[in-house]
Parts: sequence; C-alpha cells; structure tokens
Amino acid sequence: MPPKKPAPRKRSAPPKKAKPIKKPAPPKKKVVKKVVKKVVRKPVAAKRPVKKLAKKAPVRKPAPVKKPAPVKTTRPAFTPIKITLLRPVPSDIEIAQAVTPKPVTQIAEEVGILSRELELHGRNEAKVRLDILERLKNRPNGKYIDVTAITPTPLGEGKSTTMMGLSQALGAHLGKRVFTCIRQPSQGPTFGIKGGAAGGGYSQVIPMEDFNLHLTGDLHAITAANNLLSAAIDARIFHEAQQDDEKLFNALCPKDKQGKRRFSPPMLRRLKKLGIHKTDPETLTSEERSRFARLDIDPKSITWQRVVDTNDRFLRRITIGLGPEEKGMTRDTGFDITVASEIMAILALTTDLSDLRERLGRIVIGTNRAGEAVTAEDVGCAGALTVLMKDAIKPTLMQSLEGTPTFVHAGPFANIAHGNSSIIADRIALKLADYVITESGFGADIGMEKFFDIKCRTSGLIPNCVVLVATVRALKMHGGGPRVVAGKPLDSAYTDENLDLLRKGLPNLQHHIKNVLRFGIPVVVAVNSFATDTKAEVNLVREASLAAGAEDSVVCTHWADGGKGAKALGEAVLKACEKPSHFKFLYPLELSIKQKIEIICKQIYGADGVEYSPEAEKKIELYTRLGFDKLPLNMAKTHLSLSHDPSLKGVPKGFKVPVRDIRASVGAGFLYPLLGEMRTMPGLPTRPVFYDVDLDLKTGRVVGLF
Repeated sequence: MPPKKPAPRKRSAPPKKAKPIKKPAPPKKKVVKKVVKKVVRKPVAAKRPVKKLAKKAPVRKPAPVKKPAPVKTTRPAFTPIKITLLRPVPSDIEIAQAVTPKPVTQIAEEVGILSRELELHGRNEAKVRLDILERLKNRPNGKYIDVTAITPTPLGEGKSTTMMGLSQALGAHLGKRVFTCIRQPSQGPTFGIKGGAAGGGYSQVIPMEDFNLHLTGDLHAITAANNLLSAAIDARIFHEAQQDDEKLFNALCPKDKQGKRRFSPPMLRRLKKLGIHKTDPETLTSEERSRFARLDIDPKSITWQRVVDTNDRFLRRITIGLGPEEKGMTRDTGFDITVASEIMAILALTTDLSDLRERLGRIVIGTNRAGEAVTAEDVGCAGALTVLMKDAIKPTLMQSLEGTPTFVHAGPFANIAHGNSSIIADRIALKLADYVITESGFGADIGMEKFFDIKCRTSGLIPNCVVLVATVRALKMHGGGPRVVAGKPLDSAYTDENLDLLRKGLPNLQHHIKNVLRFGIPVVVAVNSFATDTKAEVNLVREASLAAGAEDSVVCTHWADGGKGAKALGEAVLKACEKPSHFKFLYPLELSIKQKIEIICKQIYGADGVEYSPEAEKKIELYTRLGFDKLPLNMAKTHLSLSHDPSLKGVPKGFKVPVRDIRASVGAGFLYPLLGEMRTMPGLPTRPVFYDVDLDLKTGRVVGLF
C-alpha cells in the first residue's frame, strides 16, 4: 500500500517520548500545539500514527487509476478517405496528389500499432519495430490472400491496381479490418519503361511519389551492403596475393598497444566453421593460422556481382582491376539490378534480426581453389552487412488512396528473383487485421509458384485464397492477337469485340487456374475491366473460369471507381476464404536438383522436358557436392510466356526448357536456374519514362511520374 512508504521516514525519534502526548489533558490547545510541533520536527509517536495511517490507507488506493491502460491499445474506428471520382480519369500522380493522406500516426492507431512501435519518417510514412510481434504473439492470424495474374502483356494487367482496389473495397466499403502488403518498386523500371508501381487510377498507395522514389531508403541500404561485400572480396584476393601466410595473419590480427592480439566476432565464427576451438590468436599453430587467414578464393568461381538500382545495360559485363595500383589483377564481372541482389531476397525471406545476421553470413560468393564454398562470414563482413540492413528490416507503414493500411517492404523481381514482399510484413499484418492481401509478381507460373514453394515454406503461412487477375486484352493476345508493344497504340483487335480471338486465348487463363488448384487453394478470377470490354466478352471469361474450377469470376472497375469498383470482388474473396483448402507443396525438398527443375517445367509451364548446358551441369554437380541440392528452386525466366521463350503465347506445347546456368543464393535459401536468355540487369528503352519526370518548381511537386 502507498502509505507504508512515507511511514519509515517518520521513524527517527526514540519511541520513549510517545507517552507525554497522553498525559497533559487540561491545557488542550498547548498540548495539541506541542504534539504537532514534535510530530513535524521529529516524529515521536512513530508506532501509533503508522497504525492509524495504515487503517486509513485503503481510501487512497491508486489501483483503479492504473486500470485504463488497456484503453490506449483499443483501436479507434477506421476512417476512410473520401475520394472524388473524375471523368476522364486523370493520371495516377494527379489522382494521388489530389488526396490528403491521413497522418501515419492515425493509420497506426486505427490498426492497433502503439506509438512506441513506430519510427516516423515525416508525416506520411513510418517504420514499424519488430518487437510488435512479441506483443501480438498470442493473437490469432487473420485470413491470408495472394494476388497473382495470368501471363501478362508487356503493359501489365493491373495486378497491383487490383490488389489495392480489393484492399479499398474490403476496408472502406465492406467494413473489414484489412491490411495490404506490397513490394517496394525498383528505380530501374520507374525511370525505365514501367513508371510508378503503386497501383493505378483510383486504387493505389499514397503518397505515390514517395512510394516510387527512395521511400525510407531500403533499396539504398541493400545496394550499399551488396557492394561492400563485392569490394571486400576483391580486396581480399588482392591482399592475399601480396603476402605470405604469416604476414597475412599478423595483418588480420594485429597487436594492440598492450601487445595483445584478438579475434573479431566474425573471425570466431570462421574458426568455428574450420573446427578450430580457440579464442586466443597466440595459441594457433602455424598450420591453423594459414587455414584461418588464407581464403584462397578462385576468381573464376565468383558469382557475386555488384548492383545498382538503374537499368544500365553497359554494366552487364565489365572488367575490373585496370588501375595501376591493382598490379594487373583484372577479372571479368558485372552488375545486377539491386532488386536482383541476394540481399534483397534475404530481406524478403528473413524472420528477425538474428535470422538476418545468420543468412547474410551464409551468402556463398564462390569457391576456393580446393572447391569449397566461401561465404560472406569467411570474408569477414557479414556483421557489417547486418549493420547496414538493421533499419531496412523494418517494414514501412503507408496507406491506400481510401485510407486502408499498407506495408511496403522488400521488392525482389519475380522473373529474376522470387517476386514477393517480406515475410515480416505479412506476419505483423496478420496479427493486426482480419484480412491480409499480398501480391506475387508477374504470372502465377512465376511469382505464385515461388510464393508457395519458397516463401510459404520459410514462413509457415498458408493463404486462404488466391486472386487471379486477367484482362480481355491479354487473353486476346494469347489467342493470336497482334503484338502488344509498350508505348504504342493498341490494335483494334483489342478494343473491338472479338469473341473468337478471346476464346482462343482462354486456355492460358484456365492453365493458370489449374496451377493454383495444384496447390489446393481456392481461386477467384478478377477481370480487370477496360471501357472497351463488352458484356459478352466478360461473360465468356466467367464461363471459362468456372469451368476450370474457379470459385468465381468477377468484373472489377477499381481503376476508374476505386474500392467501390472492387466491392463484388471483395464479396467473392470473403466467401472463398471460408472454403476449405488442402494445401500442398509442388515438390519435396529431398528430390534432386534436376528432379525439382523438371517437375516445375513440366507441371507449371507445360514443357515436354529440360535441356542443360555444360555450365548448368557443372553447377548441379558442384551444388550437390556442397550440400545445396536440398534447397527449393527459384526459376529465373521470362514473364511474357508460360515457356522460356517470350514469343510463345497462349499455352505452348512441344517445347523443352533450356537451363543455361544455375546460381546459389544460400543465404536466401534457394538455388536459381537461369532459363533461356534471362538477364539480371534490364536495359533502358529508346524513350524511357524519365523524359516525363520533373519537379514543379513553384509547388515543389513531382510531375510526370506516371
């Protein structure tokens, strides 16, 4: 009880002087004055007053005052942003800039994120701390929805737009607690051919210019970390070539001012890997010093490349070490785009900071001359990579055009990486919302297959429903329609009703539906409708979808109408989420590398078989010997066809998939075969999007982004 604390302070005078208080009864006033003075100066009657105070103490109970703490965690009612629909529909950036976003602190309060769990980046974005998962660990998960698509045209079929429209429909129009998890876009396509990737029309993430440009710096952190490791690899090769084992050891473990040597934490990890259980550098034998200090990297084996987040075709192959100080130690290497970096894949698949540290340490950069794997831990910079990534691991909180909460985190491409946003963002969102929508890049043959076989394996999370986005335009292309080229007007075959052409393209849609059903998950087809689509055409798509086993096929107008235009899709998804699922992976990890490749190629792509280049055969042998053969596969292939050949539309038959090479992303936890002429660095077109991007110097607003 609180009164007991002040009591001991009053126990300073001897208890004998407590008796005079009772005796002088006649002169009441004087006695009272004396008692008061004595109690104030030196608390004489310590025992009795303490007992009396103890009896009265219950009156001052503070317990009820502290009870309202849970009220702080109670979510305020969700407040949608009201949008004004204009005709004709303005550009994406004009729509986004016409809306005033809710403060990100309000978004956080509405979903139940505490202020101490937020790291604000201005008014509209905030990082969310990972310790929120500990607070919410006993809360049940919400329903999990993956949005994917049929094989797209080069223009894209509005998958991100559909995801955002569905989010707005569920949250702002159907009264559901919803959270959307979307990838962060690469600067390469943003300034190259695609433009913004925040969705489109009246269904997008805002502020869209923040979303598309830098945001909270995660991509820059990945670029910095990736290139630190690149520099460390070449520096190590250089210094090992200049020094014998003893000099190398002395340089790695120099004596301090007291004449003592010490191992850094990464060095202790390397010693453990080598089976050397010593912590004092002076106790190592000369043989142990040599094994520890010399990595003996084979330059020809190095698979680790530098990255930059720009479509720069002239960096695909480069020669380094041409400076005079490098003493003729040149080698051929190249650049990937940042989103193709293994560190990006690690960010998307990691589960916490400790897991991130371990994964970064497991990155394999090549082999030594004895054919043994060399890791980032061996090179000694895995700890530094973790430091560069310590803030990037936190998802960024944003919002949709109608105010529904959105996590933006990680952005691996789906054709050259695994194409899904982060596990961390999904896990947090599933604890905060009743429905969580995430997106798999490109067609279901790429992003969705990797979502199930790679992401779900790592996270342990299984979706309740898949939304498959289709357009009449894409299906006509698969039926044999004229070539679709970005930046050029569509042929009239795509804008006029043509049921025969559409009917010929429907097998592509049905093939993707069957691929979803292979995994045992209910599927809803979302027909992202254009103004030129006719009722007969969308009805034909619906009939084909239901015949292939879809739960429903719904026409959506979210691009023009916002969440209201995806309300019917939302209702269909809610029903599908209640259906039983019978999830299964496409292949067991115990199979060989070739067996797994052939299952994916034959079952998902419809190939007759697989052909391996001599380089691919060597890599299969190497990775099997190193014990990497039990990892899942991340197939790097074109998104423009079910096959490896972008010119083959519809559902190609009678083809074999050529596997040109295989790389190992051991830190991320997968191998990735390169199918056909797949590139890990895109190039700029003749007329890139950056021609339109500028700054309005009067208002300070970005213009022309998309």
